[in-house]
Amino acid sequence: MIPRRIHLEKLTDQLANFPVVALLGPRQVGKTTLARQLESQWPGPVKHFDLEDPEDQARLTDPAFVLRPLSGLVVLDEIQTRPDLFPLLRVLADRPDVPARFLLLGSAAPELMRHTAETLAGRVVFHELDGLAMDEIAAVQSGADWLDERWLRGGFPRALLAKNLSGSREWRKAFMRTYLERDLPQLGITLPAVTLRRFWTMLAHYHGQTWNGSELARAFGVSDKTVSRYLDILEGTYMVFRLQPWHTNSGKREVKAPKVYVADSGILHSLLGVNGLDDLMAHPKCGASWEGFMIREIIRKTAARRGEAFFWGVHTGAELDLLIHKNGRRLGFEVKLTRSPKVTPSMRSARDILGLDHLYVVCHGAGDSWPLAEGITAVPAMNLDSSLWEG
Repeated sequence: MIPRRIHLEKLTDQLANFPVVALLGPRQVGKTTLARQLESQWPGPVKHFDLEDPEDQARLTDPAFVLRPLSGLVVLDEIQTRPDLFPLLRVLADRPDVPARFLLLGSAAPELMRHTAETLAGRVVFHELDGLAMDEIAAVQSGADWLDERWLRGGFPRALLAKNLSGSREWRKAFMRTYLERDLPQLGITLPAVTLRRFWTMLAHYHGQTWNGSELARAFGVSDKTVSRYLDILEGTYMVFRLQPWHTNSGKREVKAPKVYVADSGILHSLLGVNGLDDLMAHPKCGASWEGFMIREIIRKTAARRGEAFFWGVHTGAELDLLIHKNGRRLGFEVKLTRSPKVTPSMRSARDILGLDHLYVVCHGAGDSWPLAEGITAVPAMNLDSSLWEG
């Protein structure tokens, strides 16, 4: 098991300040394991309910009778299956002295769990758990071989830690089938599994491109509104993410549509039919795959929230893969699948037009960072460290 210290510390801090904390992320990403680690160090009583376990379902037939007397830490796993609990949690969270803290584990974003945002407003804080990050792996792995393994297999613990690549592929295949055939229906989403699988696969071939709903709708034979709904579902269950465009007052014709990425690189590769590293290196989406993988890592490293991470582009060609606008600073990131990146006119344009405090060119490999030009630094992927931009 790979410890996830930063997430553990964050959850502990949030539970000290909020009566309800929602730990959200895709299925099988490690939410229950992280909750168990938290439970093992909790100073008071702990009660864990798995809302998919028939025994716990039976215990919570009368939830007020069971939950009201509890104190300490109460964990409710797979909370999206019991939206009826949210009004009760609001009442319990408002009690004097807050005798119990509630940790909710869910596999859907607040936008899909509408009752969470509405009923628990002001009482709940959200914490998102993603796949295993590079620094988490580096803490227990030596050498540099794991970088390409993490990129190829993705960040789901069972896919990454499988004994061999064949086992990883089989796990990802089973995960996608279960997600489509069981997890989505539990959320009340009744789309045919084959339909959403076709859309998901098609989206993989658009990975890293700006969203063009009309083009996808024509290719899929449905309306623009329908493909937008499909995208909302995949994003709301953490299978894809959108990177919004940044706008300036430069007068240039800027790209205004978001970029769309499959969230996990391993799932992306399964959708593309990539079987191994050689296949990946020869695939047309290889560069886009590396870009998406690194963008997720950079957003983690900078702790950028929604509304702080963007891309920028103009129709004449200049662009920036990632712009982090946070704490009054503008940091730019270009992602290159090479060990020896060069400064391009596009980089210089982005630096000057956007008024970047610094531009980092993230490349493959390990080793020390080095300057490329004034205000531009090359950073090997395995040397991504917050000290670069916080120092």
